Amino acid sequence: MHILEKTLVVLLLVFLFNSCNEAQKKPETIEVQVVLQANTNKIIQTVKHLRVRDSFPRTILKGDTSWELVGVRDWCSGFWPGVLWYAYEFSGDEMLKLKAQEFTEPIKSIAYSKATDHDIGFQVYCSFGNGFRLTGNQAYKNVMLAAADTLATLYNPQVGTIHSWPSKPQYPHNTIIDNMMNLELLFWASKNGGEKRLYDIAERHAEVTMKNLIRPDYSTYHLASFNDKTGEFIRGVAHQGYADDSMWARGQTWGIYGFAFSYRETGRKDFLEASIKLADKYLERLPDDGIPYWDFDDPKIPNAPKDASAAAIAACGMLELATLIEDHQLKEKYAKAAKYFITVLSSDAYLSKDTNDALLLHSTGHHPRNSEVDASIIYADYYFMEALLRLRAFEGQSKS
Repeated sequence: MHILEKTLVVLLLVFLFNSCNEAQKKPETIEVQVVLQANTNKIIQTVKHLRVRDSFPRTILKGDTSWELVGVRDWCSGFWPGVLWYAYEFSGDEMLKLKAQEFTEPIKSIAYSKATDHDIGFQVYCSFGNGFRLTGNQAYKNVMLAAADTLATLYNPQVGTIHSWPSKPQYPHNTIIDNMMNLELLFWASKNGGEKRLYDIAERHAEVTMKNLIRPDYSTYHLASFNDKTGEFIRGVAHQGYADDSMWARGQTWGIYGFAFSYRETGRKDFLEASIKLADKYLERLPDDGIPYWDFDDPKIPNAPKDASAAAIAACGMLELATLIEDHQLKEKYAKAAKYFITVLSSDAYLSKDTNDALLLHSTGHHPRNSEVDASIIYADYYFMEALLRLRAFEGQSKS
């Protein structure tokens, strides 16, 4: 055999070897309808043995099979009724609609109580918001308007943001990146009978967050501490991340999604640019398997825990971006990334199947406290269902 022939054979073998490895690494493309149907079937089975309507699934720790339940005031209370609304949206099953209504109703009290933290958006928008979107129930609209007014009481005009955690006096006025997600309730209310000041609060909050919680390299702080009298930025803090200068995965995805819909609501190009830069930073540091470690700077990587919830939120945020961006290449980039995240989450490595009552495995809640590490967590399921429905709608629009 001539040298040239030998070289060609070697190159062919290398190509085939790499192709096989790639095939093993990357899961097959999913059928969104099939995954949604399987998820809905599981949700139907789970809801049958949840009897108490003011107790909500939050966590299944590794080795357990059933949800640990929390009360109405827990920040995660709105996600389970949201999961039920999404399952109803997909299936049209009237039983699921009834269950969604039953689990939504107890959260009403939050809208009419004194605000103790920023989570009113998560609690009310995920439950009553989806309920109103799917049923047009005017009573739901009234609750959401009341909830927006309640959330607005935490706004500090000197700082320009909503006070995320009044219970933490070590940070005189603090704002966390998660709080971006709660702005959607304020934007919605301002367009549906609420005062214009709700829009102004949401826009200003996003602006101050963009200025202070996004670092020059487009990673994010979890928490920004401000002087509550002057509005001066004091420092950025990790809180749930590995270190103050590390990149906490879920925080990065809250930012991607929150700034994307803030652009949608305001038309401000700087919000769109912020979302794009955060998304690009996330993609730049993402492992090949598409699921982030809980913090990108944990020195134990590759033996650090993953966070499936961050992947699900990232998918939603990037699909939001893909619907807003006009540039075809960028649109395709973020849509393709989101579909890959959803595909990996829909694989045997992350689907719970018969392991427990959740949809997804391998999320991380509060790693520094060793809380909900490598667990099933309800907000992972919520954003997974949302991502699947968003992908179905996006692909339907792309084909039309």
